[in-house]
Amino acid sequence: MMIFYENIRLALFSLKANKMRALLTMLGIIIGIASVIAIMTVGNSLTTTVTDSMSSMGANNITVGLQQKEQEEEVTDEGMSFEGRKPMKTAEESDYFTTEMLENYCETYADSIVALSATETLGSGQILDGDLYANVAVVGTSLGYFAANDTTLLSGRMFSEKEMNENAKVVLISDKAVDNMFEGDIEAAVGSIVQISVNGQYYNFTVVGVYEYVESAMSFSSSSDKDVSTNCYIPLRTAKDINHTTGYSQFTVVTTADVDSETFAEDTEQFFNVYYRNNRYFEASAFSMASMVETMTDMLSTITTAIAVIAGIALLVGGIGVMNIMLVSITERTREIGTRKALGAPNSSIRLQFIVESIVICLIGGILGIILGVILGIAFADFLGTAAVPSIESIIISLSFSMAIGVFFGYYPANKAAKMDPIEALRYE
Repeated sequence: MMIFYENIRLALFSLKANKMRALLTMLGIIIGIASVIAIMTVGNSLTTTVTDSMSSMGANNITVGLQQKEQEEEVTDEGMSFEGRKPMKTAEESDYFTTEMLENYCETYADSIVALSATETLGSGQILDGDLYANVAVVGTSLGYFAANDTTLLSGRMFSEKEMNENAKVVLISDKAVDNMFEGDIEAAVGSIVQISVNGQYYNFTVVGVYEYVESAMSFSSSSDKDVSTNCYIPLRTAKDINHTTGYSQFTVVTTADVDSETFAEDTEQFFNVYYRNNRYFEASAFSMASMVETMTDMLSTITTAIAVIAGIALLVGGIGVMNIMLVSITERTREIGTRKALGAPNSSIRLQFIVESIVICLIGGILGIILGVILGIAFADFLGTAAVPSIESIIISLSFSMAIGVFFGYYPANKAAKMDPIEALRYE
């Protein structure tokens, strides 16, 4: 152990004697590790931001809809079988989920369901009052919609059960619509009657609440701030009465926190496909937000790792630089090596001396690279507007890899030094 510490001391002394050369030798290691750490930090930051954003949309949410059934095998009169081509078909009202289906579903899985969100879109329109207007999309919603979409109510209230069941003409509007119609006075908006124009028809609704409009990160609009369209929500049954519809093409289920959403999605499919076993064209399909989050995370992690591996090629270049400088160092210290061997130093001692020196070079370069990489990663993450998440795993791997490079690229020069003939080494000029 004392020999090992002595070799570290000799290595540090050698680096101190040739500061500039040592720094240039470490440069490849520093750049390589800094690149890997910075890329992994930015990748982790983006992954965390995206997954948090998707999770906030409802990690336990399950979306249920209709999909066309797979092609069926047909048999000819001659006994030959083939896959019959099933034409693409659009689901009609008769194919949709019915209110009875949804009620039976909620009763069957009452312990696992927090809320069920269903919608009915009337279309785009405007809230009008003389010269004042606000662009809106009129959407009929169930009470579960607000739980599924984490809607923040600024003033007023949600719909009551009575309003939901009696086709009441009540509406929730956004604070952005309030800015256009009531000069931002939310309290004045609640309780007022507004006229909404949609699909050429005019309807009077009483405003019972104002919700906070949150611009989607996935949307972009070139319209002015005043012309941005926001949703206004009316009771689901009211919307269906206006549209003269009864069924649901799709809906969203919010499950309890302890439910495995992927397993529950499979159970949901099985439940509804009992109703669709005689439907020639359509069947129920359910997928969970958790599976989407996992898929997105895996994809971003793969991309980040691939880029980091490419950046890691700089480490190999740095390793070659270490080997080169060690060969130069051995040539310069030939007489020193000859003297040590003449005094009885074994080959293993000479070999260990130069391997340790190579490891020390790579280790110091690795530490400097980690510091630089973390700083760059935090700076880039901040530039992209995400919270920096340095990867502890990548730091440990990078530092271990730099030491491995020191051993790998230092072994050949060290072995060459160990095999020197002491007589030839002492005669070296």
